[in-house]
Amino acid sequence: MLWDVATVRLVRTLEGHIGWVQSVAFSPDGRLLAAVSNAKTVWLWDAPTGAPLRKLDGDIDRVLRVDFAPDRRLLYPLRRPGAFFKKKADESVAFSPDGRLLAFASGDDAVQLWDVRDVQSGWFVRMLEGYTGSVLSVAFSPDGRLLASASDDNTVRLWDAQTGALLRTLEEHTDEVTSVAFSPDGRLLASGSYDKTIRLRDGQTGALLRTLEGHTGPVESVAVAPDGRLLASGSWDKTVRLWDAQTGALLRTLEGHTQDVTSVAFSPDGRLLASASDDKTVRLWDAQTGALLRTLEGHTQEVTSVAFSPDGRLLASGSGDIQLWRVAP
Repeated sequence: MLWDVATVRLVRTLEGHIGWVQSVAFSPDGRLLAAVSNAKTVWLWDAPTGAPLRKLDGDIDRVLRVDFAPDRRLLYPLRRPGAFFKKKADESVAFSPDGRLLAFASGDDAVQLWDVRDVQSGWFVRMLEGYTGSVLSVAFSPDGRLLASASDDNTVRLWDAQTGALLRTLEEHTDEVTSVAFSPDGRLLASGSYDKTIRLRDGQTGALLRTLEGHTGPVESVAVAPDGRLLASGSWDKTVRLWDAQTGALLRTLEGHTQDVTSVAFSPDGRLLASASDDKTVRLWDAQTGALLRTLEGHTQEVTSVAFSPDGRLLASGSGDIQLWRVAP
């Protein structure tokens, strides 16, 4: 794909949320865009046209993150008999690669697993318990066999996604763990923490391989490039850092944001890196050289989330509204 950042333009602004947009996500086929807010609503849009498709509310209490299953099975409000999801800030959801299981970091000291093969009648599978703090992030391994979860009890836990068995508790971080991400081949597991470090582990055994140090503020977000060679991290120190995912070497420090960096995301071909910040901007960087390519301005409040469409042509950014940017022809 040929990138021409000079042609990057705002395609449209999606409004309708009464509240703060916490997370945005494209469906794997790129046809749908979902966003969730702290106003207890989930909105679905037609991504190519921006037409609103559906609003889901009533059973969701402060759902703050959303994702799609690879087969486009959507996130719907699901409930156990007599119970609702009670979600609060710093939560996460993730679908298994086959779209069968949905994991909720449910804002308390547990992870909930649901079977969502039929989202209209999805059923509760099990609760993964044992934390002494809130679960902040979840991620399935690419083969769907493992589930990693991060918590403000300073731990990362690895679970058998099929049986719910706790396999390992990883205790190297010394402060809240905010983000977990597997490499595309599943061989590495990265975690970011308020202790200002990123830990790289064996994605299967959880064995600590190396600790990446350099940030001078809490690490809020980590992402692994599609080819597995680069790791990006965003921090309250206002920087984005690029690391060699195999050796842990710091390759570049990307400066330009004037407030905390809240989210980082690679384009599907790995050539672009997007970052969101409390400074109300989104920045596009050359992932290989670290050069700042473009600063996208338009939001009037802090930007909390960025996501590329699967074909890499659109970039969604979430704030008090949602903006869609055309980043490739």
